[in-house]
Amino acid sequence: MPDFVVRGVPEDAPVFVISVAAELAGMHPQTLRQYDRAGLVSPGRTPGGGRRYSPRDVALLREVQRLSQEEGVNLAGIKRIIELESQVDALRVRVTELLSELAGTHAAVVAATSAVHASYRRDLVPLSQQALTVWRPQPRR
Repeated sequence: MPDFVVRGVPEDAPVFVISVAAELAGMHPQTLRQYDRAGLVSPGRTPGGGRRYSPRDVALLREVQRLSQEEGVNLAGIKRIIELESQVDALRVRVTELLSELAGTHAAVVAATSAVHASYRRDLVPLSQQALTVWRPQPRR
């Protein structure tokens, strides 16, 4: 997500003080405080309560600014967009997990089916439905 990388620093690591994050995002530090209060971005905190922003936070701030200035979306709308994008990301992860689980289950079914087929007695011959004749006795008179 971030369009810049700090070498050796994970994109979620809270490393930037508010003044640096504001400069990187191209906005005033007070705007970052406002966005924090509105719940648009949640920077990490130091033991003393100071804000620390990650590269991902800075990218999010840039996106908030773009949505606000270029798209004309208000802060409540931006917050909802961010929440929905977060839900979509979580659902994508869950779908990947479920597909992996499904593939494992399918492999187990194939293995179990193969084991059952391997256990068939060779003197039994399966008949198709078309070759099956049902005998019905004549009613007694």
